[in-house]
Order: sequence, then C-alpha cells, then structure tokens
Amino acid sequence: MDELRRRGKESHVYRKYQLLGLEIAKTLGDEKHKALYIKLAKESVPEELLALAKRIAENREVKNRGAYFMKIITEDKKKIKWRKES
Repeated sequence: MDELRRRGKESHVYRKYQLLGLEIAKTLGDEKHKALYIKLAKESVPEELLALAKRIAENREVKNRGAYFMKIITEDKKKIKWRKES
C-alpha cells in the first residue's frame, strides 16, 4: 500500500501540452488549478500561454496571478490562437 501511495504522488506526464500546462501553473504559483492550465494548453497554443504567464509572473503589482491570467485570456480570446473554435 505504501508503494501505491508513493507512485500516486508522482507526476504522470505523457504529452507536451501536459508539461506546458504544469509549467504555466508553476509559473503563476497556482498549482491548485493545474488541471485547468493543462486543459487550456491542450485547446490552444501552449507556448503563447506560457509566454503570457511569464509576463504576468514578472509583474510585481499583480496579487492573484491565476485570476489575472484567466481575465486576460477571456478578454483576449481573439488574440490567442485556439486549436478548435468554441
């Protein structure tokens, strides 16, 4: 049982978008919502999202980086390239 618990805590990254989604969550300091960032990375161009997350993380005035990131994404849907139209 201990072995199963240990293995369950390890990361299971199989695709590039999963890794980039986790990097976005880590950059924003919002690991709690990592599944959301993985989904966004899957549905869009993840490199653009990662670049946006890095710009937000560098801004010292932003208190809640995850919320600000989502606000920018929802306001600028036309600027971000999405893989499938919603």
